[in-house]
Amino acid sequence: MTKHVLLIIGGGIAAYKSLLLIRELARRGISSQIILTKGGTEFVTALSAGALSGKPVYTDLWELDEQAEMGHIELSRSADMIVVAPATANLMSRAAHGVADDLATTTLLATDKRVLYAPAMNVRMWEASATQRNVETLRQDGALFIGPDVGDMACGEFGAGRMAEPDAIADAVQGALMGDMTLDGLRGDKPLKGRKALVTAGPTREPIDPVRYISNHSSGKQGYAIAQALADQGAEVTLISGPTALPAPQGVTRVDVETAREMLSASESVLPADIFVSVAAVADWRPAKSYDKKAPKPVGKTPALEMAENPDILATICNSDRRPILCIGFAAQTHDVVELARAKRLRKGCDWIVANDVSGDVMGGDKNAVTIVMQKGETQWPQASKSAIARKLAREIAKVFSS
Repeated sequence: MTKHVLLIIGGGIAAYKSLLLIRELARRGISSQIILTKGGTEFVTALSAGALSGKPVYTDLWELDEQAEMGHIELSRSADMIVVAPATANLMSRAAHGVADDLATTTLLATDKRVLYAPAMNVRMWEASATQRNVETLRQDGALFIGPDVGDMACGEFGAGRMAEPDAIADAVQGALMGDMTLDGLRGDKPLKGRKALVTAGPTREPIDPVRYISNHSSGKQGYAIAQALADQGAEVTLISGPTALPAPQGVTRVDVETAREMLSASESVLPADIFVSVAAVADWRPAKSYDKKAPKPVGKTPALEMAENPDILATICNSDRRPILCIGFAAQTHDVVELARAKRLRKGCDWIVANDVSGDVMGGDKNAVTIVMQKGETQWPQASKSAIARKLAREIAKVFSS
């Protein structure tokens, strides 16, 4: 059965991505009806949106031929869900406060359908207290959110504020349409309610001196997505994070650390916990000696760097007398992925290993393809957005605690 989405396109430079979203939804068998706000018309045209959706595009609350039949009510009733992309700070503020002064906000106020917001704005606008209050209000009212992503913005700044990519939004739409409760911001019991989860994410930095350090390319995206997915399932989540540019997931307690030893100490302080997901790319080695002042560059020779082994966080937690009920590790490999993951699961003493091939652009990228290695065997999951992988993993975790 074909699903129908009502897409509200707000006024922001990211509106061009909404045209790509229409095509991506259509590719997945989901049709779109478009409301284009006045601001949205400054960036895309009704003609282009209509051509891609194959349906009339609505812009004006006072289109009498439609309003004679209460058009804004019918628009929301005929849709399976509403998507707002881009969701500007202004549009979310008006929706949060029940303003209904144009077709978009009137429709949002009148709907009884699930609403998914894809925020897009300047990083300072996103981080503003007023915006965060509005987001929380909409969440409490049952709204769903995807993004914003971190990256370069049209204004020239860098940070959280980029609208999520069309395929990631489409993943979220599909999940919500299939009744994916990990996406559901509506009130009610969640499968992991009352459970405590510990997630590690991002890289560690092992200092050589105050200027130089040893690290890796981990962005933290997969770990942050898992923390969010577990929180959406109702778990009380603590995220121990190495240095990243990502905003803290909603409803998650984030603890920032730098080194592997700091990450282990912070992780142990959270125990006992029911769930441990070790996603962080922890440096296996650190400089045996770090300097309080910047070490001068030797003239005419290459310095030798003596190394010391870092603590094994996954093995330590898995073999602790306060071991969580379910311990899950990640295995990032460039070759023999499944074979090495099998050996790692046994060596570390964990229940599952999530194995992934990082020979491409997985570290720092937005997509992943993984194999879940358990005692009973392996299950391959095809490539998907990291948020989709996280939601699927959270569902599998919830099954353990509901059985």
